[in-house]
Amino acid sequence: MQRITPTPGPLTDSPNAGEPAQTPTTDRRWWRTRALAIGSGALVLVLAGAGVAVAQAHKTVTLDVDGHVSTLSTFAGSVETVLAAEHVSVGDRDLLSADGALSEGQTIVVRHAHPVTVVRDGVADVVWTTALTAEEALADLAVRGGVVTIAASRSSAGRVELPLDLRVSGSVDVHVDGTTLVAPAADASVGEVLDQLGVVLAPLDRVSVTTGPSGRLQVVVARVVVQRVTTTVAAPFASSTVNDANRYVGTRTVTTAGVAGTRTVVQDVTTIDGVETARVGVSDELTTAPVDEVVTVGTKARPRAASSVPATSGASGSLNWAALAGCESGGRANAVSASGKYYGLYQFSVSTWQAVGGSGLPSQASAAEQTARAQALYERSGAGQWPTCGRLLFS
Repeated sequence: MQRITPTPGPLTDSPNAGEPAQTPTTDRRWWRTRALAIGSGALVLVLAGAGVAVAQAHKTVTLDVDGHVSTLSTFAGSVETVLAAEHVSVGDRDLLSADGALSEGQTIVVRHAHPVTVVRDGVADVVWTTALTAEEALADLAVRGGVVTIAASRSSAGRVELPLDLRVSGSVDVHVDGTTLVAPAADASVGEVLDQLGVVLAPLDRVSVTTGPSGRLQVVVARVVVQRVTTTVAAPFASSTVNDANRYVGTRTVTTAGVAGTRTVVQDVTTIDGVETARVGVSDELTTAPVDEVVTVGTKARPRAASSVPATSGASGSLNWAALAGCESGGRANAVSASGKYYGLYQFSVSTWQAVGGSGLPSQASAAEQTARAQALYERSGAGQWPTCGRLLFS
């Protein structure tokens, strides 16, 4: 502050005419008093301005973190500063109602996302939701389509839990052991609702929450049982063949009978509410070995079967068959005509030979069979079967 020193003038010219004359000492006191008064006024003005700034910086805001609401008095200038001061973190999946500059009376809403296991149309998946209750989450998931349930899990202490409370506006239907129990409306967890109804869970039981056709919340308890089952099943035997050159072709003999063995199979069988849903093999051991079957088959060629010789009346036996044979074939049982159409002692055609019961070629049959069949032919058709030599039968 610049200090000002006055120059005294005539007393009559003093601005304080009529007042006692001031000496230089008195004059200095007066200026000191004025300076103090002026300085005090400036200080009052500065302090008043600071009070206005403080009043403007102070705010009262509301913070809602996952449904937990508190009223805060703060000098923070931004939403981020408030959250940092309250140790509230916000991740990429979380919801934050606003950010940036903070205003008086503002409500800050934070919803933290958490994973839930959902089953949609029989397929399990993990989704993230910011819903606070199972009811709210199911309503949100239903918009996405399909029949949706939220699967509960077990805590380390064995208590069934959802990442969400039920918090329903009405009662809850609990389906367990083929019956439906009704739990009153409550701001409670699934485990607490089951405890209220006296439902005791086995270690493997599954609990899920869904919305029923009427819109009521449904808690479904599925009884899961895994039993170790041991069964004995047949172990089939193999079969092999052995050739035997001393047995005729076409013969087949079981020389070692096959005997089935046994296997002991151990499986873990899972049933849900009494219905089998899965089998998992634990072990499969051969307890009794099977005995393999051995079949012996013949490889020896069969001899040519002799044709049956037809019976005759005996009257033809007195005829001169040797003379006929000598005329027809020169008496050779294996004779074949030059044309290749006639065979044997009596020069049978193949068709005539077959007509009297012969098989194969006549020239391959014995002389006795050829004569017997020639006699049968004579008794059936006479000597005319041999137009040139037939007359010799009567010589």
